[in-house]
Amino acid sequence: MAVTYVVANQKGGIGKTTTATTLAGILGKKKKTLLIDADPQGNSTSTYQAKIEDAATLYDVMVDSDKLPIDEAIQHMPNGDIVASDPLLIKAEKMLDGDVEGLYRLKDAIDELDGYDYIVIDTAPSLNVILYNCLIAADSVVIPVTADAYSLQGMKQLHDTIHAVQRRQNPALTIAGLLLVKFSGRSNLERTVLEELTDLAADMGTRLFETKIRECVKTKEAQEAHRLLVDYAPKCTTTQDYEAFVKELLKS
Repeated sequence: MAVTYVVANQKGGIGKTTTATTLAGILGKKKKTLLIDADPQGNSTSTYQAKIEDAATLYDVMVDSDKLPIDEAIQHMPNGDIVASDPLLIKAEKMLDGDVEGLYRLKDAIDELDGYDYIVIDTAPSLNVILYNCLIAADSVVIPVTADAYSLQGMKQLHDTIHAVQRRQNPALTIAGLLLVKFSGRSNLERTVLEELTDLAADMGTRLFETKIRECVKTKEAQEAHRLLVDYAPKCTTTQDYEAFVKELLKS
């Protein structure tokens, strides 16, 4: 049975996709790994250069009345295996909302999947039925955060959502930790927020990962080149930090 990680935070622009694709890329060099793009914006899908037109996507897996098997939606790309997102997932949110069975579409699909050691799910910056699907299907949540004045906004809502899923649908779900990204450590604000995040993690019953992810220009270059950061710039500081993070994650 695959270990499934969800990368989630309702705040946009904090590096969820970079975290998800890099985590999947690093794990994929060790074990068989699948990335699922559950964000209608499809940034992970773009990074993997996966098809949306004339191809089965996550929308078909979650909404198709015939329950398309998820393995029929997997695309084997140079960057790795992926179930592509689809802008129609916005429509899926409305179609599944209020349907109790609709909360379990992704879990049911993953339960039928065989042959993978790890599954990584990239999510949209919102609290909706698609996120509930992801949390119900997952073993653990990685929450990327930034050390800025707005980083703590909305974290209580996210924690409440995760806690609700733990109580009702997925008691085995854990929060792997908060991952500080785009970090330099040079400003007083960052150091102040770092302390606040440590306290917040404790309140959430989890931890702030010791590894902090520094930012470098190679990250954006890799995105533009549609390549995984770990392949495009294996020696850059950001890649090195993500390598250290994955080691820390797997030890927990």
